[in-house]
Amino acid sequence: MSAAAALRRDDDDRLQPVFRALADPTRRRILRDLAREPASIADVASRFEISRPAVAKHLAILQESGLVAVTPRGRERINVLRPQGLQSAAEWLTFFDAFWDDKLAKLKQAVETDHA
Repeated sequence: MSAAAALRRDDDDRLQPVFRALADPTRRRILRDLAREPASIADVASRFEISRPAVAKHLAILQESGLVAVTPRGRERINVLRPQGLQSAAEWLTFFDAFWDDKLAKLKQAVETDHA
């Protein structure tokens, strides 16, 4: 395996859990809620019409992906957003910015040429 292929595989291994976590609308909503304030499992569960064990599973996936950290506070476990966990996904998506910038610039040029 070439060094480039190994690097791509490392990127895939690093990105897969993040995109898996972000793929689910419930987990995205949990992340938005945790961005406002850290919360216990009970607090998070109270915002959804799903069972507490289901919320716990969603939080476990978010924790495995590095998007959420759990910190003990007395007898509670508080879930805290880890925004730096999104860094790898943001970097991957940024790669495609140049593609869209180029395509949009060409579209703009075509539209302006047609109207000239």
